[in-house]
Amino acid sequence: MRGAVLMAALAVLALPAAAEPPAARIGELRELVAQDCGSCHGMSRAGGLGAPLTAEALAGIGDEALEATILEGRPGTPMPPWRGLLNEADARWIVRHLKGETP
Repeated sequence: MRGAVLMAALAVLALPAAAEPPAARIGELRELVAQDCGSCHGMSRAGGLGAPLTAEALAGIGDEALEATILEGRPGTPMPPWRGLLNEADARWIVRHLKGETP
C-alpha cells in the first residue's frame, strides 16, 4: 500500500515538469523560433551563422543537451543564453518543435 501511495505522489510531482506551455505562450514561442532563432540559424533553419536546426540535423542530439544549449547558450560562440526569457518547459517545447514533434 505504501508503495502505491508513493508512486502516485511521485507521478503527481512529475506532472508540472512534463506540462506543455499554455496556448498563448506556444504562439510566442513559435514567433521566437521563426524570428530570433531564424536570424542566426536561417529562416528555414537550414543553417547560417548558427548550425542547422532542422529535424534531420538534430536527430542524433539528445533533448536535454539541446534544452541546455537553449537555456545556457554556448560560451565562446554567438549562441546566447535564453534563460531569463525562457524556462525549462519553453526550452523543452522548442526542442520538440524543432524535431518536428509538435503540431
